[in-house]
Amino acid sequence: MGRRLDNMFITRREALKRGLLGAAGLVLAGSRDVLAWFPGESPRAKSVIQIWMWGGPSHIDTFDPKPNAGYDYCGPLKKTIRTNVDGIQIGESLPLLAQQADKYSIIRSMTHGVNAHETASYLVQTGRKPGRLVYPSMGAVVSRFKGSDHGYKGLAPPYIVLTEPQGRFSEAGFLGQRYKPFATGGDPNRQRFVVEGIVAQGISDQRQRDRRKLLHTLDSLGKAMPDNPHFQRLDRCEENAYGLMFGDARKLFDLSLEDDKTRDRYGRNTFGQSCLMARRLVETGVPYITINYKGWDTHKQHFNIMRRKLPELDRGMATLLEDLSDRGLLDSTIVWWGGEFGRTPKVQWEAPWNGGRGHYGKCFSTVVAGGGFKGGHVVGASDERGEEVADRPVYPRDLIGSMYELLGIDPDGRLPNPRGLDVRVLPPAEGDEKSGGRLKEIMVS
Repeated sequence: MGRRLDNMFITRREALKRGLLGAAGLVLAGSRDVLAWFPGESPRAKSVIQIWMWGGPSHIDTFDPKPNAGYDYCGPLKKTIRTNVDGIQIGESLPLLAQQADKYSIIRSMTHGVNAHETASYLVQTGRKPGRLVYPSMGAVVSRFKGSDHGYKGLAPPYIVLTEPQGRFSEAGFLGQRYKPFATGGDPNRQRFVVEGIVAQGISDQRQRDRRKLLHTLDSLGKAMPDNPHFQRLDRCEENAYGLMFGDARKLFDLSLEDDKTRDRYGRNTFGQSCLMARRLVETGVPYITINYKGWDTHKQHFNIMRRKLPELDRGMATLLEDLSDRGLLDSTIVWWGGEFGRTPKVQWEAPWNGGRGHYGKCFSTVVAGGGFKGGHVVGASDERGEEVADRPVYPRDLIGSMYELLGIDPDGRLPNPRGLDVRVLPPAEGDEKSGGRLKEIMVS
């Protein structure tokens, strides 16, 4: 007789073969490996919130404004505003973030030179150039070192994406399905946040319980072999799945438990409520959360889109930083803002773009906060038009390696994997692997 897990009907044999764990898409535990911890050091960061600006945000309109470059570069967003840190100014559309500048540092010299979404996304999230192997993203690596293999017993999976997978490459790479992110689906701004595998659209809680009762009634094989260790493991998987559906994990994703004032502060939109959800996940110890913030691939009508998106970004991200700080969580949580590249500094006014910005990997900005990163600093610089790196180039591997260090993961250590490959967490900086060095100037010593 078969069993139903996560609204799928499968036989016991198939369940054992595939190693399914239930609603969150987890798999049966595998072998344990020694972590690549730095000897004698304890990690400063426990979690990462990655605000992934899907499509690539403009550095000139956000954290590296160029007011003297002229209308062809700035368009109507030609003003800057002072922050609460002397000497740092950012784009005029981010007034709330300007008041939180003491909490974050801006990297204005990010570079990799790639203008294709897929390749740039891979570079920025793995620190590697594409090749024969598909390497795991940073989220998957963190899940490998800080997830269930090494004692994580949180209410939710160790690597979560709010709300849709990014779709540019396989985030788990050769680590396999076990380390894929759990994509929640749904919309946290809706009255009911319908989380995949936890809240079933159109199916009542009672109906779910009745289904489970019926399956147990029909499970003659399980009753006949109650002491079988494989079936016992499957039973534990089922308990985990239903624990997510009806236990404390379900409450974790229930944003109606937050007061209206808090929800309003974050912004009543998908991004703002995703930031609030990320804070809740960090509070329960989830190691890695990605907010997949779409809508930044602005080839056309760029400034019309920015008038809507930038205030949304400003409110959600500024509130997240303030809320984490007020709750004592920012010191142990890295907040990483950025996309696969930036946008062309010079505006494309001609048809069919009509005021758009294209892809730009030569020079762009990233923001980091918390988890051992100092606030109130600027790393590197772009030239007077934001077209070239003028000082202190920072490559994706430099940023990722710095975050690994703060998480207590040795960037030069071995990356355990189910295929038995002899690979490092990050490759050595040699040959065509460019590096500007890790971000020691903004890392708390």
